[in-house]
Amino acid sequence: MSTPSWLVAKPIAHRGLHDKANGIIENTISAAEAAIARGFPIELDVQLTADNEAIVFHDFELDRLTGESGLVAERNLSTLTGIGISGTMGGDKIPSLKDYLAKIAGRTPLVIEIKSKFNGDMRLTKCVIEIMSDYKGPFVIKSFDPEIVAYLRQHAPNITRGFIGELEYASKADSFLTPEKKHRMANLLDFEAMQPHFLSWRVKDLPCASTHLSRLLGNLPVMTWTVRNPEDRAKAEKYADQMVFEGFLP
Repeated sequence: MSTPSWLVAKPIAHRGLHDKANGIIENTISAAEAAIARGFPIELDVQLTADNEAIVFHDFELDRLTGESGLVAERNLSTLTGIGISGTMGGDKIPSLKDYLAKIAGRTPLVIEIKSKFNGDMRLTKCVIEIMSDYKGPFVIKSFDPEIVAYLRQHAPNITRGFIGELEYASKADSFLTPEKKHRMANLLDFEAMQPHFLSWRVKDLPCASTHLSRLLGNLPVMTWTVRNPEDRAKAEKYADQMVFEGFLP
């Protein structure tokens, strides 16, 4: 499968074209509409609900982006979609993936990141595959979790899939990972099982062997995240094929 040309054609808005100062918050319908208005593809995150549905939301916890607290995975879909996003001027609530797709309706390409706790749970991946089977617009799916990317290869081979990587894995979200797993992921040691169509790599880690050799020997496009300043952009232009950006208009 060839990688879609749009993936490297225009910079991708990280979680939509959000602007907190003006009440446009990440992963909301308002942020999506702002990206569409400027002609940018959208990167978005999906999480699993307690009743095995998919919502568009980045964090495992509700605390940072809403007035609620606790784990997303402990709430059902109907509860979550009734929760307002803090700081929004547009009255945005947490969108379900189905509602988000209905609003986008193919007007711009989507880069969907499946979040993971690296525990072998494929419920969210199965849910996303099922939902996207009816979607008519352009999209790709990516994940930090090699097992998810390998699952996509096995069970949804017609979906363009990407692996998200970095060298350190030092954030709170990476606390689920063993040192051995971090080493495997940073060095693409699960490449054969995944056979990704593209890589998505942390801009601070460029250049590195994993992306350089993938581009040189495998002809894999590399997008890089999250580009926020001129230094990052210069790296993206030199060492990657595309960037996922926020905080400015490229």
